[in-house]
Amino acid sequence: MNIRLYNAKILTMESEEILEGEIWIQNERILYVGNGNDTEDVYNKLKLQSIIWDREIDCEGNILMPGFKNAHTHSAMTVLRSYADDMPLQDWLNKQIFPVEAKMDGEMIYHLTKLAILEYLTSGITSIFDMYLTPETIADACVDMGMRCVQVGGVNNFSQSVELVEEMYQKLNGKNPLLSYVIGFHAEYTCSKELLQKIAGLARKYKAPVYAHISETASEVEECQKRYGMTPPVFLDSLGMFQYGGGGYHCVHMTEADMDVFKRRNLNVVTNPGSNTKLASGIAPISEYLKRGINVAIGTDGPSSNNCLDMFREMFLVTGLAKLREKDASAVNAFEVLKMATVNGAKAMNLLDADVLAEGKLADIIMIDLHQPNMQPIHNIQKNIVYSGSKQNVKMTMIHGRILYENGKFADSIDTDAIYAKANEIKEKIC
Repeated sequence: MNIRLYNAKILTMESEEILEGEIWIQNERILYVGNGNDTEDVYNKLKLQSIIWDREIDCEGNILMPGFKNAHTHSAMTVLRSYADDMPLQDWLNKQIFPVEAKMDGEMIYHLTKLAILEYLTSGITSIFDMYLTPETIADACVDMGMRCVQVGGVNNFSQSVELVEEMYQKLNGKNPLLSYVIGFHAEYTCSKELLQKIAGLARKYKAPVYAHISETASEVEECQKRYGMTPPVFLDSLGMFQYGGGGYHCVHMTEADMDVFKRRNLNVVTNPGSNTKLASGIAPISEYLKRGINVAIGTDGPSSNNCLDMFREMFLVTGLAKLREKDASAVNAFEVLKMATVNGAKAMNLLDADVLAEGKLADIIMIDLHQPNMQPIHNIQKNIVYSGSKQNVKMTMIHGRILYENGKFADSIDTDAIYAKANEIKEKIC
């Protein structure tokens, strides 16, 4: 399908500059990004007389930018939204979450993932880094909905297995252009040392990165130190876990030695400020990571620990909490946060073809509506997006060249009523 987006402001994320011009999409790729004055050169380069457009969309001066990358989530936990709130993390997990998850099957997870995807689309999220129980049905849901999904293994002492992680690694990578899979485990505190050693061995076998929840709470760090005499990052590194990179979700309670591990191993931090705030886990030292050159991405976490799969809220919290922590209103500026939500997330998820808007890149594009009160007047568009933007400003979400959400409506192929009904049916059955 050939789509022309014209009369647009364009934030490519290759720099802070905002262009005035248009973007051409052919099938799943970006064919052209520019001011529209050099199109004859483009036709000559492509050896074409002209292009027949399936759609030409007047962007009316609104902003086009790369879609947001939700670099940590548990999508199918939509069923637990507002079910397990106002509780300490360990009670939340052991008394509310794990008992319900024990009743979930792959078909349920398929439908509940579809519900989460609806919310991602309304928030301008075009890629997710998902960790949950049944990878194949999650993959099916994402393909059926058109969502780009990187899955990560969530092996622990109670569910999944190293063998399953290896099977999914082989099966899901290359299955569909929307899908990929990386090696991972739930967390140090839910895995025996023997299990962690097996995961590290798998990473060495495939020369692959590894991801997990790391140093989310103070108690997690203290318990690991009691068990092994080391903090989680140092302990996991001692097992050879990160020889080929990877990263950690949350990374709230980190020592200098932990940050040295992340820098030395080129690991990614995925911060989850909404979840960490709601569960009172703490404030991650984002400024320290940035000073050390550690790549920082943003995730919403699941819709039970956060409740809201909203990248705008996460972006504001990343910078707002960093300013509070450092007692410095200049900490973590708006463009740095936009990089975390787009380019840095793409790096963490190894989606290097979907990081910026440029010729040849994947057409994962969102349009932000500037013609709303919260975006006026326009002094600085990037700051408006981070400090005053909201989901109401998402005018279009395109993934892999397909427009899945536009002007408040989902694509015709998406039956929202059926998705809502199925989610409530599952809720009645297992909660």
